[in-house]
Amino acid sequence: MKKAILIILIILIVIILLIFFKPENNSIDYNKSLKNELSKIDCYDKRNLNRYINYLDSNPDLYLEDVVIRVNLNLDKKFYTSTTKSSFLNKNYILVNKYIYLPEDYVPDNLVNAKLEYSRDGMMLVEEALLSFEKMYYAAKKDGYKIRIMSSYRSYQYQVNLYNNYVKKDGVDAADTYSARPGFSEHQTGLCVDIDDGIINYQSFEKSRSYIWMKNNSYKYGFIERYPKGKENVTGYSYESWHYRYVGEKIATYIHDNNITFDEYFILYIKK
Repeated sequence: MKKAILIILIILIVIILLIFFKPENNSIDYNKSLKNELSKIDCYDKRNLNRYINYLDSNPDLYLEDVVIRVNLNLDKKFYTSTTKSSFLNKNYILVNKYIYLPEDYVPDNLVNAKLEYSRDGMMLVEEALLSFEKMYYAAKKDGYKIRIMSSYRSYQYQVNLYNNYVKKDGVDAADTYSARPGFSEHQTGLCVDIDDGIINYQSFEKSRSYIWMKNNSYKYGFIERYPKGKENVTGYSYESWHYRYVGEKIATYIHDNNITFDEYFILYIKK
């Protein structure tokens, strides 16, 4: 009887050890298999392998492609660390975010003034973006909707003053959720606009009829909703229904049709 009990106890101990302590060879096989699966992803970078594995451990519900994209975006690191200067200056597909910055003296080529018909006074955009916005404005107007530029190009120094005011008001942590630090603002590219409908405050733009029109049509004119709802963990910013970025019709259409952010598109198709 005692012998039988002893055997049962030994079996239970072995089972517990197998459950809680993976043999080293199993761990090696798992990492090898994971590496093989990761390497099949187009934007896989073998230099980031350990970072992919660590990020997956912290975010086990993500698809492997999402893990690779986010690590390649440096989202496994704190904001404003491991920063690099923007590539593709004066290109529609330039990316600026909390890891990629613009030089202090950067001023985009071909800045032109927006007409007061669809803009506040003093607003400027890169010419190609402005011409596309103008087409979009008239198309919206024809359909019975109004869109107006509330903010567009901002210089580095303008962003210094704006960001510092937000920090004084709400503190650094809160300000970083909705305002870019100087040099890290998309507005310095001259390719984005904050808009309203001339009636509702721009921060409540999603409640306007014009927002629905923009949601369904802006990509046709090369504009995307840059910081969409549900993508805060990718963009690094709070949802902004009023912030639109010009990337050109081809890229905008792909982003719209596939429900991804420009950050994700950049990693998949531009930064190779």
